[in-house]
Amino acid sequence: MLTNDRATGTTVHGDVRAGFEGVREAFAQVVSAQPQPTGQQLAVYRNGERLVDLWAGPGVDGDMLTGVFSVSKGAAHLVVAMLVQDGVLDLDRAVAAYWPEFGQAGKERITLRQLLAHQAGVIGVDEVFTVEELADDRLMAERLAAQAPYWESGTAFGYHGLVIAALTGEVVRRATGRTLRDWWEGRVRRPYGVDFYLGLPEELEPRYLPVEPAVTEPAVVPQDAGTLLDIAFSIRHLPDLSVFPNSRRTRALGQASAGGVASARGVAGAYAAVIGVLDDRPALLTPQTMETFSRTHSEGIDRVGGAESRFALGFQVFDQRYPVLGPDTFGHGGAAGALAFASPRLGIAYAYVRNRFAVGDSADKENTLLIEEVVSSVARTRP
Repeated sequence: MLTNDRATGTTVHGDVRAGFEGVREAFAQVVSAQPQPTGQQLAVYRNGERLVDLWAGPGVDGDMLTGVFSVSKGAAHLVVAMLVQDGVLDLDRAVAAYWPEFGQAGKERITLRQLLAHQAGVIGVDEVFTVEELADDRLMAERLAAQAPYWESGTAFGYHGLVIAALTGEVVRRATGRTLRDWWEGRVRRPYGVDFYLGLPEELEPRYLPVEPAVTEPAVVPQDAGTLLDIAFSIRHLPDLSVFPNSRRTRALGQASAGGVASARGVAGAYAAVIGVLDDRPALLTPQTMETFSRTHSEGIDRVGGAESRFALGFQVFDQRYPVLGPDTFGHGGAAGALAFASPRLGIAYAYVRNRFAVGDSADKENTLLIEEVVSSVARTRP
């Protein structure tokens, strides 16, 4: 039976299953610690049930949609994983075999596997994309095809933060004649009715809650134009990432690296469908495919961000950041502090969404608290 819908002392709405009251309390703690009102949602599925469905913040309900930034990469690369599983795509085939124009400027031998592992070195273009260009994956793909890599492919890795799904999406389009968005809509979003959009229909705009900047001083645009960080994130043109999903152009076109729009229910529901814990339907991915795409392919110092990082194929690796999660966990975080993943071992799908940028590493701390309580509650309530 569902518990009541309000946590003591903090306005937290929604429901949790019996045995998950500690998750509601942890969410209330996260909400009460915000320095300024923030829209937040948390959803968790296990074995076909939504165990946690919580939200808080001004103007927020469980159906709120907002920009989820790089959580979008999860949708894009779940499509790629399904097409690899179907035998339509081959991880070790050259990208240029699908997309001939890509095979220039030293990129002739880059494989789809290297691209998904952020090893390709094609993080942007020398001239740096404008905000308007960043919203359009097809336009970016056309320009990226002529760009030389910023390091020898396969020798290092660096986060292809705003372009990875433009690149993988063009591979999908060339191989199948259909876009990432078409595949996502046809195989995941519409069949399962999940609110996770790569291209938000105009009629759903009233449900969109704008992304707000962090409660800090505005970022100073770096003067060292041409650094890998500037090239990868177009910092000269986009010093404040919070404005990116607030553009109707970005939301409408469904830029698949960072322009997705979703609710926590929608993202968790999508991952639940992938591992077979939604609507009693078979998992969209086989255990072998999940193992292939969740296994670490890149680790060490990220050439773009300059810090220790780890990537699987299209997904981030979380078991070091959140030790209670196993190595089979796959998913992706987002710039404002959102996080989504599936854990086949635990049989859960998790999504935390917020519409205001977190300050410093506070989002990591929030997710640590929430994940640890979710995992503990799962352990306590197993039959």
